[in-house]
Amino acid sequence: YESFARCIANICSRTSCVPNRRIVWVVIANPVAGGFTIPSRWKKHYEQLLAAEEKAHANPVNKDVSPCAIIDREGGKNGLIATTGPGHAFALTQKLIDAAPSMKDNAFYVIITAGGDGTSREVLSALVGAPLDFRANCVIVRLPMGTGNDGADAWEVDKALDALIFPSQIVLARSLRLMTATPGKGPFRAFNVLSVGLDAFVTHYTNKMKGSMPGDSYKLWVDIASLFYDKVYHVGPMLLDAFDESGKRVYLGQHDVLLMAVGISGRRTYGSHKWILPDERNVCILKQMSLLRKIALKEQFNTGSHVKEKEAIVFSAHKVCFSGLQPILAQMDGETVLLKEEDFPASIELTEPLVPQFVRAAEGDYGRK
Repeated sequence: YESFARCIANICSRTSCVPNRRIVWVVIANPVAGGFTIPSRWKKHYEQLLAAEEKAHANPVNKDVSPCAIIDREGGKNGLIATTGPGHAFALTQKLIDAAPSMKDNAFYVIITAGGDGTSREVLSALVGAPLDFRANCVIVRLPMGTGNDGADAWEVDKALDALIFPSQIVLARSLRLMTATPGKGPFRAFNVLSVGLDAFVTHYTNKMKGSMPGDSYKLWVDIASLFYDKVYHVGPMLLDAFDESGKRVYLGQHDVLLMAVGISGRRTYGSHKWILPDERNVCILKQMSLLRKIALKEQFNTGSHVKEKEAIVFSAHKVCFSGLQPILAQMDGETVLLKEEDFPASIELTEPLVPQFVRAAEGDYGRK
């Protein structure tokens, strides 16, 4: 953990990601994330950190870069602080947002998350509620240090850190918002893929077993969930009504839905790099199928070829409304919520661009390709 902090500090001290601005870096890290605690993963990440540090040494030291004093006062060191449990990353980010206007130092904040999708989601959830002035003067860098890193800026640590080392541009990304018919239940947000059904069931039990099963239990649950999902949650008819950004209907149908996934864009993975959305379309629905068909299709998620099967319905939409009579789980980048009959109709909708993040110049979405 100390080696990680040292490498990040050295890289940040030589960044020129935002020219002609004083840069303050913040690292919010989950010390129990798989990237730190699984020895084989940490060894790989540390080698990548050293490689990134070596690349950064080609840049001159930037005297206008410093660690965040706010985080240091919270018990961190050199701008890095470890989270202590669920909600802590959100609270830390909120404290940073609240304190920044009072500093009046014209600083630009680089917020680095080091954990899995849950850590990133908490920080991003705080950022989308931040004043526009703060979001206009910050950017997030999401390092893949968890067991599930589909929402990270790249699949490898050194590739994610390239945004701090080489010339980059900042863009605003959308989020996904889940609304229910129950007052006070929601909205829920996702920043990669928001889905309901079988995969949310897998996520729910993965989260429950993280403390008692070593390593990456997600892959184990993918293998066994198909065997008993139907016995826990009845797969019943679901009415689907989807629209584009102008409000024009793009899909209307009713099916027994095994799972539905909606991404902030197409070309999205989840579940440790499973290509649920392999092309430009951002909605994938899989209709109920037999156990043998589930087993046959499981491996196709590695390549995205499942979208060619008869059970798949794939299209692009800005908003998907859905209603059913049976309880069903939803997951938002690894966080789950149970939707009941009274919560319908519910909807999954793309928000306006809210989240400032780096995109390497001339490389586009380099981390996912």
